[in-house]
Amino acid sequence: MPSLGADMAAGKLVEWLKKPGDAVRRGDIVAVVETQKGAIEVEIFETGVLSETLVPPGATVPVGTPLALIVGEGEPARARPTPPPERPIAPAPPTAPPPVAPPPAAAGARPLASPAARRLAAARGVDLAALTGSGPGGAVVSADVERAAERAPAAARGRIDLAAMRQAIAAAMARSKREIPHYYLSTSIDMTTALAWLEARNADRPPAERLLPAVLLVKAVALALRRFPELNGFHSADGFRPAEDVHVGVAIALRGGGLVAPAIRDTAARPLDDLMAAFRDLVARVRAGTLRSSELSDPTITVSSLGERGVEGMLAVIYPPQVAIVGFGSVTRRPWATDDRVEVRPAVTASLAGDHRVSDGHRAALFLREVDDLLQSPERL
Repeated sequence: MPSLGADMAAGKLVEWLKKPGDAVRRGDIVAVVETQKGAIEVEIFETGVLSETLVPPGATVPVGTPLALIVGEGEPARARPTPPPERPIAPAPPTAPPPVAPPPAAAGARPLASPAARRLAAARGVDLAALTGSGPGGAVVSADVERAAERAPAAARGRIDLAAMRQAIAAAMARSKREIPHYYLSTSIDMTTALAWLEARNADRPPAERLLPAVLLVKAVALALRRFPELNGFHSADGFRPAEDVHVGVAIALRGGGLVAPAIRDTAARPLDDLMAAFRDLVARVRAGTLRSSELSDPTITVSSLGERGVEGMLAVIYPPQVAIVGFGSVTRRPWATDDRVEVRPAVTASLAGDHRVSDGHRAALFLREVDDLLQSPERL
C-alpha cells in the first residue's frame, strides 16, 4: 500500500486491474486504492509478471502492506502457493447441492463489467455491483456508469469524503507545526517583463493553448531549486535526503473544500507548454477524483497560490516529509520605485516556509532572489 502523504495511515483496495499471470511494465496501472484524497490509481514500478495478489478487493490495510508479488524480468517463474494450509477453502455444507458452472459474474465478488467501465466507476465513485449492465451478457459498460453518475447526488461523486479529508489535512498540518521548526521569508517580485513576454507568447494562440502566469512561477521555482538542493527533498528519522530530481507539487483546491498537491514530475526539465498541459490535466483529474499514486507520493516541494482568490500574500505550512513550501499571492498593480521615480507596476508577493533543521534564512533568501531573477528573464524558462 503506497504512502500518499503524511496524512495517510491506511488505504482500501477497491479493485485489481491486472490479474495473476498478466505481464506488467513500469508505469502500468495495476490497482485502484481509495483514500481521503479519492480513488487513486496505483502504478507499478517493476517490469515483469504479476505472480500473486496478496490483498483482496474491499480490504483496508496499513501503508506499507505488500499488495502483490511481482516476478521481475530474468527471475524464475514462481507459481502461486497452493499447499492446503496456505489456502484454506471452506468446504460446502453436506446438504448444499454441488455448484453447476455459474456464469462469471456470479463466481465472485467482481461484477461483470468492461475494463473501461471499471476505470470510469472508480473515478466517479459508482458502485458497479449496484448497476444493471446493458452490455453483452449483462456486462456493465461505460454508458451504464455515466448514467449512474449523473443520477448520483453531486456530494457522493468522486469517492472523496470531504470531512475525512479535512481531518487528514488537520492531522498532517498539526504534525508539521509540532515537529518542524518553521521560518518564513517573503519578497515582492516585479512581473512587468514576465507578463509582457507571456502576452506576446499567447498572442496567436487559442484560449485552450495559452500559458497562465502560474506556470511561469512554478517553472522559476523548479529551476531555482537546482541551485538550492537543501530546499528540495525529504526529512525523516534518518535526517535529510535531497531529491535527485525536482517534482513540484501544485496545490489544487477541490470543489466543496479540501486540497491536494499532486506532483508535476521533472518540473525543471519540462518546456512551458508541456508544464501547462500537465497542470491542466492534473486539475481535471483532481476534480474527477482520479490521480496516480506517484503523483501524490513524489512531490519534493510544494507551490501554493491563492492569487485567483485575490489574496496578496500567504505564509504556508510545510507538508511533511518535505522541507519547504513556496507561496504566491495575486499579481496586483503596486507603486514601484525605480531609477529615483515611482511607477505603477504589476507585482506578486512570493513567500517561503523552510525547515530550520535543513536550511536557513540566508540560503532561502538567495533562493527567492534566484526566482526573481528568472522571472526578469522569462525566455530562460
